[in-house]
Amino acid sequence: MSGKKVAFGAKPKQTPTADDWVEKRETPEDENKPKMKRLTIDVPEDLHRQIKAECAMRGSKIADEVRELLLQKYGKA
Repeated sequence: MSGKKVAFGAKPKQTPTADDWVEKRETPEDENKPKMKRLTIDVPEDLHRQIKAECAMRGSKIADEVRELLLQKYGKA
C-alpha cells in the first residue's frame, strides 16, 4: 500500500423515512393547491384497459379523468 490517507466528510444527517418524505414533498408553488389524498380502487381488467386506451387517445391521465368524474358526482370541495 502507498500509505495514502483518504479523508471522509462528516456523517450525513438522518435521512427522512419514506412517509416523512411523502408528507413534506410539496414545493412552494404547491401552497395554493388543495392538499391531496391518495385513493386506491380495484376495477376489472377490461374496464381498466378501456379507460387507459381512451385516455391515451385523448392524451390525458387516468387520475385526471377519474378526478373529474368524482367532482361531477360530488361537486367541488
